[in-house]
Amino acid sequence: MRLSKMLQNLKYIFLLISWYLMYFITNVLLCMISPNPNTFFLIVKRVAFSASLLASGSETLGPFNSHVPLIFRHVVTNIGNAYNPNTGFFIAPLRGAYHFAFKVGANGHSSNASGAVLVKNGEHIFIAYEHQVNGFGSSSNGVTLLLETGDVVFLRHWENTRIYDNPNHHTTFSGNCVVLQVKQAE
Repeated sequence: MRLSKMLQNLKYIFLLISWYLMYFITNVLLCMISPNPNTFFLIVKRVAFSASLLASGSETLGPFNSHVPLIFRHVVTNIGNAYNPNTGFFIAPLRGAYHFAFKVGANGHSSNASGAVLVKNGEHIFIAYEHQVNGFGSSSNGVTLLLETGDVVFLRHWENTRIYDNPNHHTTFSGNCVVLQVKQAE
């Protein structure tokens, strides 16, 4: 009877150690990838977000005579809290490669297209732009960027365009970390 209890306890301890080991491998994994001994890749923090423009209701924004920052209020996912739903800014928590995707919904309009531009630290990177005179349309784009800690990425409403969103969430902004790269202290 004692041997049975001891084996049961060992099984429990083994499962616990396995769980901690898997947690360590997936959340705190150090990988020597670069031949440069001063660089290593560190995966310690998961970063991902996905949001749509409106939290509720239907609305067409614009046209505006200048570029206006877009604030995506309906946050579905914000792992790592790098996206701020009050400002619309994504702020890179660590240096690394991040992938961003965005989609812009539009109700057709004879004189105004729909469009948004992805901005990194004030620099226009990629635009999604569509001019459809009637019916529903959309445009999208995506990019992978190497960001430094503190870099800011957000979307701007393209000037003189209209953007549409409703409870079906046609206008979206998403991003996630592909790999974090940290320079080792010298």
